[in-house]
Amino acid sequence: MAITMNPQDLDRIANAVAQAEKATAGEIFCVLAPEVSDYRETPLVWAAATALVLPAAALFAGFRPEMLTRLFGGWSIGHQSALDGAILSALSTYIVLQAVVFVLAALVVSLPPVRRALTPGSLKAARVRRAAMEQFLGHGLHVTRDRTGVLIFAALAEHRVEVIADEGIYAAAPNTVWDEVVADLVGGLKQDRIADGFVAAVTRAGAILAEHVPPRGDDRNELPDGLTILPKR
Repeated sequence: MAITMNPQDLDRIANAVAQAEKATAGEIFCVLAPEVSDYRETPLVWAAATALVLPAAALFAGFRPEMLTRLFGGWSIGHQSALDGAILSALSTYIVLQAVVFVLAALVVSLPPVRRALTPGSLKAARVRRAAMEQFLGHGLHVTRDRTGVLIFAALAEHRVEVIADEGIYAAAPNTVWDEVVADLVGGLKQDRIADGFVAAVTRAGAILAEHVPPRGDDRNELPDGLTILPKR
């Protein structure tokens, strides 16, 4: 999923962060990710499950090994050794069908829209949370002077938003107020107005920080104000 944002939108977000931080000792950092994971395991899991279940379900529905053999032109012979060969041939055909089903299912589920739709929501939530924490730690939000860093993170493909505040913020502001920041950002993203969503979320976060973490006389800007856009996976 490509992200296209013009310089004016990026400037609006940077200006919103700078304006919000004038009234607080907190630091706001914004990150946008096209997709946090390629979920390679999803096609494999669905392909394996389909290959195991579909042929077996066909047998329970009435198909038999000898029917699979005749389907591909085999002969049915009465004596025992020939019957053993027919069973072996049917089992071989069954294995081939499983392999074909596996490959076809893997190819279909590998299509990005299908893969994302079939990836469990819990897995996507965990991956987004992990990616957000990596950004939080990687950009040093946990080492600001008063531990007052706030990360606003959006993952477009997963349709998920994370707001992570450091311990200095959590000690001062109730956790529930950050739901408002999430709601503001999600509102913009749902309308495909990324910049508007981030500006609204930053403005809301700034108001919360101004109330609970007032500015200090020797404050300095410890983090970049602009939006960080991660590369596509």
